Amino acid sequence: MKKLIIIKTLLFLLLVQLASAQKSWDEIEYPPLNSFEKPDVEMFELDNGIKFYLVEDDELPLINLRVLVRTGGVLVPNEKAGLNSIAGTVMRTGGTTSISGDDLNELLEDRAARMETSIGLTSGSATMNVLKDDFDELLPVFIDLLKNPEFPENRIDLAKTQEKSSISRRNDETMPIGIREFRKLIYGSDSPYARITEYETIDNITRDDLVEFHEKSFVGQNMMIGVIGDFTTEEMKQKLSDAFESVPAGEKLELDFPEIDYEYESTINFVDKRDVNQSFVMMGHIGGMRENPDYAAIQVMNRVLSDGFSGRLMRIVRSQMGLAYSVFGEYGSGNFFPGMFYTGVMTSSETTAEAINAILEQVKRLQDELVSEEEMNDTKDRFLNSLVFEYDSRASVLNERMSFDYAGLDPDSFDRLVEEIQAVAVEDIQEVAQKYLRPDALHILVVGNGEEIGDQLEQFGEVNEVDITIPEPGDDEEVVAGDAEAGKEWLGKMADAVLPGGVFDGDLVFEADNTVQTPQGEMVLSIKQTVNFDEEKLISEISMPMGQVTLQVIDGEGTMSMGGNDMPMPPAEKEQVMAEFYRNHVYLALNRETLDVAYHGMAEMDGAEYVHIRIENDLTLNLYLDPETSLPAITTYRQFDPQQGQRITVKTVSEDWRESDGVMMPYQTTVYSDDSQAAKTEVKSHSVE
Repeated sequence: MKKLIIIKTLLFLLLVQLASAQKSWDEIEYPPLNSFEKPDVEMFELDNGIKFYLVEDDELPLINLRVLVRTGGVLVPNEKAGLNSIAGTVMRTGGTTSISGDDLNELLEDRAARMETSIGLTSGSATMNVLKDDFDELLPVFIDLLKNPEFPENRIDLAKTQEKSSISRRNDETMPIGIREFRKLIYGSDSPYARITEYETIDNITRDDLVEFHEKSFVGQNMMIGVIGDFTTEEMKQKLSDAFESVPAGEKLELDFPEIDYEYESTINFVDKRDVNQSFVMMGHIGGMRENPDYAAIQVMNRVLSDGFSGRLMRIVRSQMGLAYSVFGEYGSGNFFPGMFYTGVMTSSETTAEAINAILEQVKRLQDELVSEEEMNDTKDRFLNSLVFEYDSRASVLNERMSFDYAGLDPDSFDRLVEEIQAVAVEDIQEVAQKYLRPDALHILVVGNGEEIGDQLEQFGEVNEVDITIPEPGDDEEVVAGDAEAGKEWLGKMADAVLPGGVFDGDLVFEADNTVQTPQGEMVLSIKQTVNFDEEKLISEISMPMGQVTLQVIDGEGTMSMGGNDMPMPPAEKEQVMAEFYRNHVYLALNRETLDVAYHGMAEMDGAEYVHIRIENDLTLNLYLDPETSLPAITTYRQFDPQQGQRITVKTVSEDWRESDGVMMPYQTTVYSDDSQAAKTEVKSHSVE
């Protein structure tokens, strides 16, 4: 018992000592944080106009060089939109007049170095990142890249194909669609601030255009060069002077930023995208310029409205009301042209209008109510704390200084912004909200599923349907008139041959193995397809390596199913599926009386003579009939290939025709794309059910 009492006493004394040792948070002493001293930026200029910015940093044996070029897409005419992007890409991928792009890649890989070039809307850039020991060897290569890009045709064609592939996918996701179309509402579709590349504008770009654009841009009068790394300033200044003095001075480009003819008005605009179950909304109007004396107060207002999970939009619209997957907003202030005031939300289809009204309420609240001192101080603290990361490294100091000079801003702009943010009062926030926000005159753009949204948007005014169809370049195929009467006769013969029983009623069901060519090689897919030509219904069950996929189009709606999950079929894929449906030989036979057809004589194809008839409806189709059986041996048509950004000729060769349940089908079909085999189908059985 005595031992137990002693132990308890010792434990009690220990707890008393621990309690007395504890301190409140404001009594704890922390070691000082590592300080970051803002480095000096050494500047000098060559006679050819190149301005240099140098910052020493010996932490790692690396040297990074960045060229900022006064140029950009704003200089490019609308009919050649995309020229600046392709120029920036091919400068690097095409190599120089003395070293090919592939050899340059190998040279850089061997030395763990990088060189990149790009040209955006308001500036161009080129970068070189190398080990200190390789700097002297690779600097002349980099200058060669800036001065003498080769722009080889094969690399230009590749860059164009990549750009066209991007165009073909631009309507896949709702957010890019919404941002793109909203910019058009604010700036105008023809404005360089909102225009987009098209297949035609890419086709308009020539090598001469790229060479001329480069020669005007990459000259000394347009270049600012920043260098940071393990070097001594005086030695580096000499190296740079010797190396870059050969760059021609040229003439300084004056970037022409067109005025924006903007009128405040309220509109409601809608993009119907049936393969989604959520709405993406953008709403707002024109913004302002960075040089605005109210810039600091506007930025604090921005943070009150939308600052991650601390901003009102997230806290109220998302967390409290549960109306948003994501929600955001900002009054944008541009350096070269006015920014945009916008708010946006991703919400379910059925809550689209409710989410719009909830955001509008928060915008109006900024005008109608003073922000509390506590909310303002918390917002300013978060804002000022985040600004610390603007200068968290020597590289960021260098880049910020170059960016300020390029935009014509005072080098002390950042320090002055911090002081001005600290001085913002609650009255200032309300004042700028009342002065610059116009919730009564907003462009509202919704990208969503029209069937699910219904008539929700009508409360905001007359709904404008936005067409996002991607324009396709024209086809230069020459069309020659044929004999319509003979065409009808031959199409009738084909229909009789395809349906020897003269009657078709029910679903055509067939099973087949389809071998398709992919970049990884051949892939064999097992397919069961059910087609009803009267109801325009199609169901394809496809066995793929990752499982079974079911595609179906019923009552005009397309769906895709895999692993028990159903999703809407993308419009482009549905369009392709239905195009195949309307080209089917049974469909043509059943609809022979309604088709516009003409006979174009006998034609030789693949060493044999065929009857050539041409169907000119929504889909143009050339049929080459066996003169003895009247069955279509070959069909051809022109089709736009979005990946190539051009029209191609598709040829289908149908062989081994067999009859079942009064319907003839080819049991072997080979499809060629511009003479290259793309797919081969072997039918195993077919029937009418």
